[in-house]
Amino acid sequence: QVQLVESGGGLVQTGGSLRLSCAASGRTSSTYYMSWFRQAPGKEREFVAGINRSGGSIVYADSVKGRFTISRDNAKNMVFLQMNSLKPEDTAAYYCAAKSISLRVGSTASYDVWGQGTQVTVSS
Repeated sequence: QVQLVESGGGLVQTGGSLRLSCAASGRTSSTYYMSWFRQAPGKEREFVAGINRSGGSIVYADSVKGRFTISRDNAKNMVFLQMNSLKPEDTAAYYCAAKSISLRVGSTASYDVWGQGTQVTVSS
């Protein structure tokens, strides 16, 4: 079994930056593809960014392209989300998720494991 633990959330002003981290422990075969999702109050959970094990395949939601960067360190079993030029609409709980294959990466239902989430609040 795999466990995911997110960290790095907080309160930041518009235009600021945050770096989220997700530490994975357990069976690493289940972390071939790792992604970040977010969920704002009253809204559905949405895909933010995803990356495969080699880092050769990266996908971003249109809303974060050019501002967010996903990366991973396989030696440390960690994935990161560097968030720059933050906007109030980026305010949400951010979740790390993992799966063993890289199909349907934007679908919450296709992920096997989820972290508990970390809150990001961007003030205007």
